[in-house]
Amino acid sequence: MSPRFGYFLSTEEHSPAALVEQARLAEKAGFEHLWISDHFHPWNEEQGESPFVWSVIGAISQVCDLPVTTAVTCPTVRTHPAVIAQAAATSAVMLEGRFILGVGSGEALNEHVLGDPWPSVDVRLEMLEEAVEVIRRLWTGEFVNHRGRFYTVDNARIYTLPDEPPPIYMSGFGAKATDVAARIADGYQTTSPDPELLGRFREASGGKPAQVGFKVSWADSEDEGAEIAHRLWANAGLPGELAQVLPSPVHFEQASQLVTEEQTRDSVVCGPDLDRHVEAFTPYVEAGFEEVFVSNMGPHYREMLAAYGEHVLPALRS
Repeated sequence: MSPRFGYFLSTEEHSPAALVEQARLAEKAGFEHLWISDHFHPWNEEQGESPFVWSVIGAISQVCDLPVTTAVTCPTVRTHPAVIAQAAATSAVMLEGRFILGVGSGEALNEHVLGDPWPSVDVRLEMLEEAVEVIRRLWTGEFVNHRGRFYTVDNARIYTLPDEPPPIYMSGFGAKATDVAARIADGYQTTSPDPELLGRFREASGGKPAQVGFKVSWADSEDEGAEIAHRLWANAGLPGELAQVLPSPVHFEQASQLVTEEQTRDSVVCGPDLDRHVEAFTPYVEAGFEEVFVSNMGPHYREMLAAYGEHVLPALRS
């Protein structure tokens, strides 16, 4: 069975109006699903945006009929899980059930803004597990009282609920997070076609679904695409846990100086070569993900979405 193909909306890079336009154009092009990121800060100053994701989802619900998944929301530090439960429930109602809450353990970049300490990964995963428990209880429509290790909920009830609770998917970029996702989530999210982690999730979860996303840089030439990708997204080339622990766009800009434009060019499909754009999906499709999402870096999203609608998606489905 071939995967479904979706478009990844980057809130770090685009204004609310541009994100809504992309959602509408993605549906017109034949994409079947939307991912949308949830940030307080962009990764660097050049990206330059970070609208409130829940407002954007509400607007998207009025212009297209595609399902929407957050990729990903962190319901642990910056935003209490009770608030995320209400926001997600409202989004599911506005999207008439076509909503998946994607969650993760977050990055200091977004979560430190209220002055809370940034916990270790083990503690963040424990917080996330408790947060998911709180969210699921609130989605029952009952009054909830919760006194946990990390969260308190006092006599709270969510009144606006969809007919069925949304699925909860969880991101996992290492073995520990992947194991937690297999245990507590309805599905898995990642940005790598790593067959070992995907297989680990499949085995531990009993075969639950998995999503993956990646980025391309459409432009009139490969050189222009590489320049755009490196200027806007050099941070994607940072290794290890840096993306989880650096606290501000300035720190990401400093660290990204270690990533060369050639490294970016080698890791991203840049330019208008349609065959290369089709081939970029190969490792994700061969790995066996149920859904593969693609995002365009830079300003040429209209051209990219038109080309994908006319050429790339039909080629992938044939």
